Order: sequence, then C-alpha cells, then structure tokens
Amino acid sequence: MSSPAPSRPSSSEDIVAQKYDRCIADLLVKTGIGFGAGVVASVILFRRRTWPIALSTGFGAGAAYADCDRSFNPARIAGVRVVSEVPK
Repeated sequence: MSSPAPSRPSSSEDIVAQKYDRCIADLLVKTGIGFGAGVVASVILFRRRTWPIALSTGFGAGAAYADCDRSFNPARIAGVRVVSEVPK
C-alpha cells in the first residue's frame, strides 16, 4: 500500500506553519552538525578546549537562522528583485 500524496497547504497559516517547522528542523540539524564538528576539532586539534564547540555550534545556528530568514523574506535572496507596480 502506498501512502497518500501530501496535500498542498490550504491556507496561509498552513504555509507559515510548514515554513516554521522546516526552520526548526534545519536549526536542530545544523546546530547538531556544528556541535559534532566542534567536538571533533576540540579533541583532535585544540587539546580539549571548549571554544571550538561553542564557535562551531554558533556557526550552525547562524546558518540555520540565515536560511530561515530567506525562507520568510524572499527579498533577501541574492539576485531577487522585488518590483512593485504603481497604478496608473
């Protein structure tokens, strides 16, 4: 049996909720990857100091924040121009 195809969001609240859910998931993944990379760098390169963990975790959270910001505000995507039409 196959599961039904996901339906398209019907209201603007559903669209915002899906974007918000994607942002939270992206934050968890990128922060976790940053944390893991920081732990590895701390153990291998920096004699078990804590600053590489904090730095790389912050980089992951910052990257997730930037992606989420672009998701909610498409005008911040490089190369996209927002043109408003003036009524005549």
